[in-house]
Amino acid sequence: MKTVPTFRASLRSFCQGIVFLLIVHFIASFSAAQEPPYFVTYSDYMEEQGNLELDFKGAWGTPKYGNQFRSGTMEFEYGALGWWTTEVYLSGQSTANDSTIFTGYRWENRFRPFPREYFINPVLYVEYEAVNFADRSFLEVTGHATQQDLLVPNNLARQEIERSLETKLILSSNVWGWNISENFIAEKALNESEPWEFGYALGLSRPLANAASARNCTFCRERFIAAAELFGGLGDSNGFGLRATSQYLGPIISYDVPKGPTVAFSTDFGLNDNSVPRIYRIRVSYEFEQIFRRKGSK
Repeated sequence: MKTVPTFRASLRSFCQGIVFLLIVHFIASFSAAQEPPYFVTYSDYMEEQGNLELDFKGAWGTPKYGNQFRSGTMEFEYGALGWWTTEVYLSGQSTANDSTIFTGYRWENRFRPFPREYFINPVLYVEYEAVNFADRSFLEVTGHATQQDLLVPNNLARQEIERSLETKLILSSNVWGWNISENFIAEKALNESEPWEFGYALGLSRPLANAASARNCTFCRERFIAAAELFGGLGDSNGFGLRATSQYLGPIISYDVPKGPTVAFSTDFGLNDNSVPRIYRIRVSYEFEQIFRRKGSK
């Protein structure tokens, strides 16, 4: 297939850039970084204790020989402790010429084992999910998932509910304003005798300006972050690798509205015939500070 060399070339170039920047980490000092605007990849960013962030993620696309879909996921992220962030997801989707349905929920927990900053900062991720086969959220890609899975009608796909445990090893670094994050995903269905499924996500981001402007402005460069993500499936324990999996690569741009939400946009391009040609995404998030702070406390 003509798409295979293209994907391999893209993956090789991306990995070379990651290796170069990791080497730079060992010869450069750390700098503070904003929360990266990734849609799939996780960084070492943790919600501040007591803060609540509401986050909406939308995705839409058209699989080959299939109907256009639109999905929406509402996220409620809370900083339980300085080293523990917990989050609940509610997802649904609408497919043209089909129906609109609720697809399930997820309960995510992230733990930071070390309080200090290192060259590479690890975060441990554990999630319980109960979603049906009609899910179109594309919060991750694991196993041998392909665009053919999206051709099943909603009335059939919604009947198959998968309850699974998903774990991630998150590695993230911040240097010279850049964030580099790598995720390895392992997922196991709890109600079926299926193999472990694997996936990955890689993210690279940087604000357009590191230093804040001396004057108040609406469209200052530091309010914008540019990023890119590469993610896809890695097969399962019966067949590990890139064969018969979907792979995506896409740019991201985010804008921090003054005294308002943060808005991000992305277009993910499918890198092989197993992938949806394009997935368009939007993300809107807003943070409420110290919502459970006791009256009179400082």
